[in-house]
Amino acid sequence: MDRRKALLIVAAFIAALGTLLVFLYVRGADNRADERYGAVQVLRVVKQIAPGETVEAAQAAGKVETGSVSRKDLLPDALTTLDPIAGKVATTAIYPGEQLTSAKFGATGAATGLTIPKGKLAVSVNLSDPARVAGFVNPGDKVAIFMVSSDARGPYSRLLLPNVEVIGAGTTTVVATTTTDSTGAQTSEQLPKTLLTLAVTQSEAERVLFASQNGELAFGLMNTDSQVAASRGVTSANLFQ
Repeated sequence: MDRRKALLIVAAFIAALGTLLVFLYVRGADNRADERYGAVQVLRVVKQIAPGETVEAAQAAGKVETGSVSRKDLLPDALTTLDPIAGKVATTAIYPGEQLTSAKFGATGAATGLTIPKGKLAVSVNLSDPARVAGFVNPGDKVAIFMVSSDARGPYSRLLLPNVEVIGAGTTTVVATTTTDSTGAQTSEQLPKTLLTLAVTQSEAERVLFASQNGELAFGLMNTDSQVAASRGVTSANLFQ
């Protein structure tokens, strides 16, 4: 073999080796990019979850959905299933777009505090199961508040506030309630009641607190299409009008 052929063979070998090295580098770069940027499935929050809200309530309200994020953005304790936090409550507000993580959930009563909207204050009322829509009212919901009471003209029911946000739910306790009928006979019964916390203005807080001490409150659970407007209320005189 002459020198020229040897040089050609060496050059071809070097070219092939270079091509192989470039191929391996590109494939490795692609793999590294896939590992870093490849999409992975994770649970994400689509509606704000309030402190104290159970994960089951958030799921029932459609606040959690499965989505995808790049691997580089995946949080270490991001969840792909609700099983690890079953029965727990949010310990802080969790906002739309956040990945659902176990670090923001704890045992019932472990919430660190309320998230009160700017310009509002929080007040709590104790409601029976029927008055809180059989337990379907949860933090984050909007409610209309009605008052049932009586005055010199007789009993009445009337809209108190048309649109109030519920920001917290406490524990349910059994309260002894005594009622007296028209003959003076008294009846006692044990009724479960639950503390619900509202975000209201000062004026609204004054109305809610006065009404709760001078009558019975009941919530009407609202959706985006609910229509609520002030009215003269209902009395025995106009009940069937």
